[in-house]
Amino acid sequence: MKNNFVSVGKILNFHGVHGEAKLGYSKNREDFLSKLREVYVQEDNQYTSLEIQNIRFTPKCAIIKFKGIDSLNDILMYKGKLLFVSEDAAREFLEEDEFLIDELVGLDVYDGETRVGSVVGVSNNGASDLLSVKTLSKNISLVPFVKAIVLSVDIKSRRIQINNIEGLLQ
Repeated sequence: MKNNFVSVGKILNFHGVHGEAKLGYSKNREDFLSKLREVYVQEDNQYTSLEIQNIRFTPKCAIIKFKGIDSLNDILMYKGKLLFVSEDAAREFLEEDEFLIDELVGLDVYDGETRVGSVVGVSNNGASDLLSVKTLSKNISLVPFVKAIVLSVDIKSRRIQINNIEGLLQ
C-alpha cells in the first residue's frame, strides 16, 4: 500500500548553529504547523521521519528544531528539502470547510445544473484561495474560494457548485 504525503513546507536555510532551520510555508498555516509532532523528508523515494522538538514563528518564516539535530552540520543536509506529512495527518487538522488541493483538482464545476468547467489548480493571492477553473471554452479563470461564490464542494460526487457571477468565468 502506498502512503500519500502532502508537502507542508520547505527548509530554506539553517538558523544559528544549534541545528535549527528556517521553514517556508503557506500563509495562515501557523495553527496547523504548531500541532504537528513529526514530519517527513524525502530522499531517494524513501520518507524519513523527523520529530519536531519545537517550532516558533517570525513574520517571514518559521524556525523549526528537530530532535537529534543539534548542530549546523546536522541540519545543512536538509537545506532545500520539502517537508511532508501523511495525507491522513493533514486531513485530521482540516477545518470543516477546508480541503486538500489534491482533492479539488479534477472536480467538475457547476453553475446550477450546468457544467461550466473543471478545477485544474489552486493558488492563494494572500486574501483567499483561488480555484483555477478551465472553462468549456478552454480558458482558465480564477475563482475566489469564498462562501459567496463557492456554494458547495462534494468530494464524493466530484462536484463544486458555484454562484457564477457576471464576468467570473471567461
